[in-house]
Amino acid sequence: MGASDPADPANPANPAEFLADLLGAPVDGVRRLSGGASRETWSFDCAGRPLILRRDPPGVEKAGMETEARLLRAAAGQGVPVPEVVAAGPTYIVMTRVEGETIPRKILRDDEFADARPRLAAQCGTTLAALHRIPVTDFADLPRTDQVAEWREHLDVMGEPHPAFELGLLWLEANRPTPSGRGEVVVHGDFRNGNLLVGPDGLRAVLDWELAHRGDPLEDLGWLCVKAWRFGAVDKPVGGFGPFEALIDAYESAGGCTVDRDALVWWQALGTLKWGVMCIIQASLHTAGALRSVELAAIGRRVCENEWDLLELLPWGAGHA
Repeated sequence: MGASDPADPANPANPAEFLADLLGAPVDGVRRLSGGASRETWSFDCAGRPLILRRDPPGVEKAGMETEARLLRAAAGQGVPVPEVVAAGPTYIVMTRVEGETIPRKILRDDEFADARPRLAAQCGTTLAALHRIPVTDFADLPRTDQVAEWREHLDVMGEPHPAFELGLLWLEANRPTPSGRGEVVVHGDFRNGNLLVGPDGLRAVLDWELAHRGDPLEDLGWLCVKAWRFGAVDKPVGGFGPFEALIDAYESAGGCTVDRDALVWWQALGTLKWGVMCIIQASLHTAGALRSVELAAIGRRVCENEWDLLELLPWGAGHA
């Protein structure tokens, strides 16, 4: 379908007509939700059922959403809490709307989630163990990369001096951990506070699967523990809501691989470096004039935080933060 086709979800028109044709019933309450830098999110109801449309922005067809839909269905089959996929195509997914909160500062501070916070680290461990049971052989099309080499290349392309990241890359290269006994798994790739839908009872859904790939299971655990995703609650290393022990014990008890703590720190350090380089890249979009944005400029100010966090994680730092 071309961009001018009214049934094309990439068409800039309101998607109500497309959704009604797709689902075979009238839709109402169609409204665009805030958030989602790379894809649009629309909320609507159809035949009394609360639903969500995620689609590529008009004129930008990255495709790949059918794979994301396959992942969601496979995850549900393993007991991972995810929205139910109703329909999907190369540039869109329609799924059930799950009620809950994704804004980390609300999850970490509001009284509404006071009972949920102590449960979340263990719930994340149990969920990740289930996620890593997705048959990786069913997703041979997912990418797998050498991330140390990949992020060194990204940093080199930026052409900026960042000695802390250079030092971190040298340490990561020299101290690669032995792969986990579980072997290669489907890795979510962005499992963190902000992509977890939380209710007063705890974790309700895992969102944003577009960065999924094949890799080591400890990557997901390490990324969840990156200091940036604690949003100020630095004394609780798992997402700002819990201790390492709650995450690891639940993960291992639910059938995940045995977690080597040194390997977990390695992945935490890699995640810290990755986010730091991502901050450089996003800020450069603003400073180069490609996309003027106060938000992107502010993200650039986070680079030094990640440099500090990375240095603290290295053996001569203040400890395993």
